[in-house]
Amino acid sequence: MDYKASDKLLDLQYFGEFGGVNPSISDSSTYTFISAKTMSDTFEGNTEGCYLYSRHSTPSNLYLGEALAALEGTESANVYASGMGAITSVIMQLCSAGDHMVSSRTIYGGTYAFLKNFVKKFNVDTSFVNITDIDAVARAITPATKMIYCEAVSNPLLEIADIKALALLAKKHNIPLVVDNTFSPLSILPAKLGADIVIHSLTKFINGTSDTVAGVVCGTADFCASLKDVNNGAAMLLGSTLDSYRAASILKNMRTLHIRIKKHSENALYLSQNFEKDGLRVVYPGLKSHPSHEKMNNQMVAEYGYGGIMTLDVGSLDNANAVMELMQERNLGYLAVSLGFYKTLFSAPGTSTSSEIPMEEQELMGLSNGLIRLSIGLDNDIERTYKMMKKCMLDLGILR
Repeated sequence: MDYKASDKLLDLQYFGEFGGVNPSISDSSTYTFISAKTMSDTFEGNTEGCYLYSRHSTPSNLYLGEALAALEGTESANVYASGMGAITSVIMQLCSAGDHMVSSRTIYGGTYAFLKNFVKKFNVDTSFVNITDIDAVARAITPATKMIYCEAVSNPLLEIADIKALALLAKKHNIPLVVDNTFSPLSILPAKLGADIVIHSLTKFINGTSDTVAGVVCGTADFCASLKDVNNGAAMLLGSTLDSYRAASILKNMRTLHIRIKKHSENALYLSQNFEKDGLRVVYPGLKSHPSHEKMNNQMVAEYGYGGIMTLDVGSLDNANAVMELMQERNLGYLAVSLGFYKTLFSAPGTSTSSEIPMEEQELMGLSNGLIRLSIGLDNDIERTYKMMKKCMLDLGILR
């Protein structure tokens, strides 16, 4: 692939106000003008390089947005105070009363709840489908459909969306394809595969230090500008503003993203291969047993690997809880939600990040009570980690 996102990121160079190697942080909620007319023009979006009020934009947020647009290969990007702030802004911008969406059935629980419950207040309907079945997606599209929504690698089942096929389908019906790429930054580049809008929860891998909540929308300059419109922009009017200090912190952490993603992927592949040999039920896109392994191979950027997320099914919720508690006790990671930390994080998604999805629907999509989602950390000696994790399973009788 000729597009090198890591090079684009590292080519970005900003000087601080006094020549610092990091750009200065804009520590202001409002900005002054020499001319009253310039203030008026800025309200209308007719000036470049002028700042009005931090809910509209700040230099720190624009620097981060430029870096994220370079990451995804889009014209522009807007940053938000959370991943859900980014997701909900896009949906509210594209959909009006009476409209319809087609969404993957396996998505983050907060997104599912927003689509299943919240937008119904505004008479927006959603069809949830198996996103890996292109014919099912096509059948779900109606004249009222305004977008197709999916996750490149789904949370938590790790289903792989065929972004090229979905993009062709979306273009056939003249609707946008919106892809949440939180699980696979650098490994998958949805915009290069045809997606119109790419979303991330920056809280996860991109920031990487579990100290910040943020999100981003990457897309065309026109779409990103529409989100910030003072009269009709969903992001502007819903107020999901990212703090400048947090934006500056994420921008610094992005400089090591290419290194971290490679290590997350390397460690996850090692663990998944060995646990599968041990007879555990493992799901990881890098395994040949994964139903979409070849699909992942066809659309991934190989040098960044298959990502840092894997799942283990240990048979029951009691087993899952016991394993996670023992791994935490033995300093193998944290029983916590979220992704992309330097330590491994593990949770039982059916009772945590996917708990908004009713149990009967979890069962239909194959989300079992015994499923553990693991965000694999940056362990230097992954063989040692594997042996210690395996010892936990042996001690609990899950492995024999």
